[in-house]
Amino acid sequence: MFEDVYLWIKALHVIAVISWMAGMLYLPRLFVYHCEAEIGSKQSETFKVMERRLLKAIINPAMIVTWLAGLYLAWAGHWFTFGWLHVKLALVLVMSAVHGFFFALAEGFRHRPAPAEPEILSYYQ
Repeated sequence: MFEDVYLWIKALHVIAVISWMAGMLYLPRLFVYHCEAEIGSKQSETFKVMERRLLKAIINPAMIVTWLAGLYLAWAGHWFTFGWLHVKLALVLVMSAVHGFFFALAEGFRHRPAPAEPEILSYYQ
């Protein structure tokens, strides 16, 4: 029974890692498209929604499941004394920091103000 649960959690962990990494690789592409869109345009607003949904519906839950399932697997397998697990945890911490950076960047895009109209243009209109 324990081995079956362990294998299901391992499969869940692998699926969550793949989902997390796929989202983390796609999000910068959305940022590039967002930067190319005119500020305040309908396209820019669409990218804001897409970035927020990707983060909150896919990347954040996948990261949480990755952490929870991974910690359970390490605990159940008694791996906390192994050096390779320490290296893996360090790399996952780096990935989580990148995730936090992307989250902050997406929030910055969401609250980016529209540019002010230059005075010289309003003078000639």
